[in-house]
Amino acid sequence: MSARLSGRTRLAVVFGGMSPEHEVSVTSARSVMREADAGRFEVVPFGISKRGRWLTPDETRSRLVRVEAGETRGLGDDEERGLLASPDVLAALRDIDVAFPIVHGTFGEDGTLQGFLELAGVPYVGSGVAASAVGMDKELMRAVFAQAGLPQAAYVVLRDAAIEAPTAECLRSIEREIGYPCFVKPANGGSSVGVSKARSREDLGAALLEAGRHDRKVLVEAALEGREIECAVLGNERPEASPLGEITPRTAEFYTYEAKYLDDSTDLTVPARLDAATAAEVQALALRAYRAIDCAGLARVDFFVTPSDGPRIIEINTLPGFTPISMYPRLWGEAGISYGELISRLVDLAFERHERDARRGGAR
Repeated sequence: MSARLSGRTRLAVVFGGMSPEHEVSVTSARSVMREADAGRFEVVPFGISKRGRWLTPDETRSRLVRVEAGETRGLGDDEERGLLASPDVLAALRDIDVAFPIVHGTFGEDGTLQGFLELAGVPYVGSGVAASAVGMDKELMRAVFAQAGLPQAAYVVLRDAAIEAPTAECLRSIEREIGYPCFVKPANGGSSVGVSKARSREDLGAALLEAGRHDRKVLVEAALEGREIECAVLGNERPEASPLGEITPRTAEFYTYEAKYLDDSTDLTVPARLDAATAAEVQALALRAYRAIDCAGLARVDFFVTPSDGPRIIEINTLPGFTPISMYPRLWGEAGISYGELISRLVDLAFERHERDARRGGAR
């Protein structure tokens, strides 16, 4: 039944995808579909398999039955076919009113899915193509942050051959400029996939190879000591910063993928245990970072608050996790905004941005 007949907005929830964060995306999407206001929204699910096959809403619902039964955590790894090979999916997408793209990582959070929705003329939740691409690529993100004067850790970027077989001079340069311990990360990716902490040259070589499995560019950054703090941001032209949350791993050396999604080895404290002045500084920096890369809708900004140098920005996530235990909805819950209300506000922001851009002839 169309939105015109039902009186409800047809909300496409697009999830899954080809990145290592496929299962996280499925979990986030299930939460969105469960908590979206049934009186306002008719949720239409569009899943993407691990190899890139787009599923029709009926196929997606069928796969989700298996997920709900605990038989699988993902949507399958069908042979890659891509969107253009799925005319039934394209036809179904024509009937939706707004999209909530919740494909974490590459091929979804990096501007590719946003670009498709722009070309299709479909309003969608979250940042546009440029902000999504910059927010995914840590090298570009850090360059924009530096231009904006945001405080951050020292870092270097390695590419291709320098990752697989770094020269002795390259390693000495890293040790001189960054030192140990340091973090090694794929430049593109999220949920701590492929991230390692290196304490020696031997560790560094192994960490570079691990990060290089996920991207052709690798970021090596100085480890910061202090409190790991997260701030959620909501809005378009007048964004708001949430209360802060604090991450305290109990067993892992840092906030790993497993600690985020698979076990309870991390303490999440909301609100964060910071004095009012420091909290306000972090919130102001989060808003500056949000505006620096031209975000829209939502983002989560991560910091270390160091004892001597104050807050240092780590990264911005333009499509943060939306699982029941994810920090983004939890922080807004602390501000009095329920999960369901948060979904409604994000959809409102999507329509607002789409209508604003339409008045300008599509120019953004």
